[in-house]
Amino acid sequence: MGEHPSPGPAVAACAEAERIEELEPEAEERPPAAPEDHWKVLFDQFDPGNTGYISTCKFRSLLESQSSKLDPHKREVLLALADSHADGQICYQDFVNLMSNKRSNSFRQAILQGNRRLCSKALLEEKGLNFSQRLIRHVAYETLPRETDRKWYYDSYTCCPPPWFMITVTLLEVAFFLYNGVSLDQFVLQVTHPRYLKNSLVYHPQLRAQAWRYLTYIFMHAGIEHLGLNAVLQLLVGVPLEMVHGATRIALVYVAGVVAGSLAVSVADMTAPVVGSSGGVYALVSAHLANIVMNWSGMKCQFKLLRMAVALICMSMEFGRAVWLRFHPSAYPPCPHPSFVAHLGGVAVGITLGVVILRNYEQRLQDQSLWWIFVAMYTVFVLFAVFWNIFAYTLLDLKLPPPP
Repeated sequence: MGEHPSPGPAVAACAEAERIEELEPEAEERPPAAPEDHWKVLFDQFDPGNTGYISTCKFRSLLESQSSKLDPHKREVLLALADSHADGQICYQDFVNLMSNKRSNSFRQAILQGNRRLCSKALLEEKGLNFSQRLIRHVAYETLPRETDRKWYYDSYTCCPPPWFMITVTLLEVAFFLYNGVSLDQFVLQVTHPRYLKNSLVYHPQLRAQAWRYLTYIFMHAGIEHLGLNAVLQLLVGVPLEMVHGATRIALVYVAGVVAGSLAVSVADMTAPVVGSSGGVYALVSAHLANIVMNWSGMKCQFKLLRMAVALICMSMEFGRAVWLRFHPSAYPPCPHPSFVAHLGGVAVGITLGVVILRNYEQRLQDQSLWWIFVAMYTVFVLFAVFWNIFAYTLLDLKLPPPP
């Protein structure tokens, strides 16, 4: 009595379909969590109160649970960080920076001020490395002054992407030089050929309104002797620096040196053209040499005093050649030969912007006050040079050589 008949198979199937339909959004496969979400889950396991901090003891336990995923050198650095916190706590942001290889300035300071020194042998003493590992280790000792940085770089470098910027620029410079050599039928002191300045890549004061010339002049060299030294320095100094600091930072120093070089000529040597990549090359080399001097005791590259002396002698000879050429009787009067002032513009960029970039390996440049000071100085110089090029030539009633 009053019993409800059991639903038929069709009704039951319909009800089951509706139930599955309601559950489908929950059953959908979720997109993979971002790396920081992964670290957040791990961090929260040791921070149930959501304070944003975990004790160094808990951090060590977390490292042990993740030890199979960490290289031994990296684990040592993380343990050094754990021991360096005098208050016994680590905040979440430092933890994320650590585990994702994004090291903040506070992380660097924690390592430097730590109470525990890395107890294992130095990277230089390790045996049984293959050729690529030895090359990476060599680059680390050539460019980085701290053992912690060297170990971190050695562990994290993957050669992806490779140092493409300096190699590409050098190949383009060689290609343009060979093309000009064939078309002019001259390879030594090409700059003395009467048709040399007719190339649309050269910076010429009469054509300074063509803005691309402030950059493209790097693809024109005075001769094989000029190109040879610049190419060697770009490859021997620029490629290792790019392997450590990345293409973006090294390209920034290089291009800033190139632009500063041509603008410096337009201000200080107003009647002269500009050719060659010396502005960018001198920016990189002077930044590297200044970084070595400022971190002399920490730099472990072999024969560093002799090599610095050789680099300075080569740079001085190239600069002397440029000065001699500038005042040598011109092959296309009344226009003089190319200026040497671009070298000085490159050096100025190297010892300001370049040094800040090379000293702050894997740190955010926007956290460095010196970075913003030198960026402001560079911006002021560029704006001054732009206004100078617009107004000064007319106000000074300067006689410029005719366009080529």
